[in-house]
Amino acid sequence: MPGLHFEDFEIGKTYRHELRRTVTEMDNMLFSNMTLNPQPLHIDRHFCETETEWGEPIVNSLFTLGLMIGISVNDLTIGTTIANLGMTDVKFPNPVFHGDTVNVTSEIIGKRESRSRPDAGIVEIVHRAYKQDGKLVAECTRQAFMRKRPV
Repeated sequence: MPGLHFEDFEIGKTYRHELRRTVTEMDNMLFSNMTLNPQPLHIDRHFCETETEWGEPIVNSLFTLGLMIGISVNDLTIGTTIANLGMTDVKFPNPVFHGDTVNVTSEIIGKRESRSRPDAGIVEIVHRAYKQDGKLVAECTRQAFMRKRPV
């Protein structure tokens, strides 16, 4: 698999992921409906135009979080991750709207060997998502349980 193993991660290294994605109205509606989230900020254009400061629907922030992590998978963890252990310090400083294109960076801020499994380690990654104008739209610190290279 092309994912990185625990030993491959270097503290301080930042990855700029080439994969980008333009978010559509269908993405937002489908995700909001699949997760049973009836928030009118996401699914009711008339409400957004008449009742909000945005004037249009904003993309569900949990979709943005998932997209941010997903964009990083090809470069970092495909086939080599065991599990996500947690995500902390999740922030959404600016909204994403239909038609925005999201790009992502991932910074390795820490790593340690697993205390319970000699074949694994924990890598701490700060993911940051930006839209096409360079505005930060999402950020989180993720703890990934990663495989070590086979002996």
